[in-house]
Amino acid sequence: MLENKKILIAAGGTGGHINPALGTAGYIKEQNPTAQIAFVGTADKMEAKLVPQAGYELKTIEISGFWRSFSPEAIKHNIGTVKKLLKSSSQIKKIIKEFKPDLVIGFGGYVSGPVLRVAANMGIPTAIHEQNAYPGVANKAVAGQVDRVMLTAKQAEQYMKPKNPCVVTGLPIRGDILKADRDFARAELNLGNKPLILSMGGSLGAKPVNDAMLGVILNKYKDNDCVFLHATGKGGDWFTEELEKAGVDLKTNPHIRVVEYIDIPKCLPAADLVVCRSGASTLSELQALGKPSILIPSPYVTENHQYHNAMALVNNGAAEILEEKDLTADSLTERVNALLADKSKLAQISANAKKMAVIDATKRIYDTLCEIIK
Repeated sequence: MLENKKILIAAGGTGGHINPALGTAGYIKEQNPTAQIAFVGTADKMEAKLVPQAGYELKTIEISGFWRSFSPEAIKHNIGTVKKLLKSSSQIKKIIKEFKPDLVIGFGGYVSGPVLRVAANMGIPTAIHEQNAYPGVANKAVAGQVDRVMLTAKQAEQYMKPKNPCVVTGLPIRGDILKADRDFARAELNLGNKPLILSMGGSLGAKPVNDAMLGVILNKYKDNDCVFLHATGKGGDWFTEELEKAGVDLKTNPHIRVVEYIDIPKCLPAADLVVCRSGASTLSELQALGKPSILIPSPYVTENHQYHNAMALVNNGAAEILEEKDLTADSLTERVNALLADKSKLAQISANAKKMAVIDATKRIYDTLCEIIK
């Protein structure tokens, strides 16, 4: 148990690292209200807003990631990163000596690696959690030093050299997703009997996904045989403008719905088919709800990890993949039509996705942390 324990969590950069960390922190506090939890991150990334917002103290260090380029600008940036890295060790030691943690946990990102390395060298119990099927650089680098490596997907184990056996915990999923009701969600969205195609490219939007879905809608909208709910991401006003230019009046075509962001707990439970990127959190939610999907991995992420995430499902018959290099309006339309026409295949993909779901990930992480403390 973690009563009265001091726990330091290192996570930063993106929501993919921060949200599982916050979910874990929340569960620890539920089980042990006397536990003291603090975070380590940077002052200029998402954690600077999300961590205090959740009610936790954020201790900041100066650090940045390396750019994978040999351009003059990248070289200059990377020299600065090395300097920050050297300076950060003393900052981290100071934080650890002042906070005196009983346990240090890392959730990935360039903040995580240095914090875990220093903590392990100081003899403090340590653990990391890897969200992706292909592990990030920071987690791979410290896997051999920490006491426990926790994984979302077992596939990640082959790329790591841990000190102790890895533990597959899955990825924490929001409670409102787990409690969602399909029939209620469909009624709320007024879908009737039409299948819902839910499509999105992430909060910032993904132009290739937007372009392809624009074509799918234009190819199919006259059939009026399904409902489209597409999230453009930030700055997606052009999407509706292009529809209007093509003669699509959204007021007289209520089966076409375009928004900036998807309310996931409200909309995902109602979906019959999802077209999306393959970030770890998204895939965990698809599995939890047993949603058939066409995954379009982003080729622009570190180590191409979204491709490996997608293939973990594809190899289990739990999703289909359409790589961006093969993505066109016609190729996506063909996939969508084929799946909508094959109800038994949709049902099989759904069942396979559900089989892969880990819905007690937060408890598994918590149990692993309790073992480390023992």
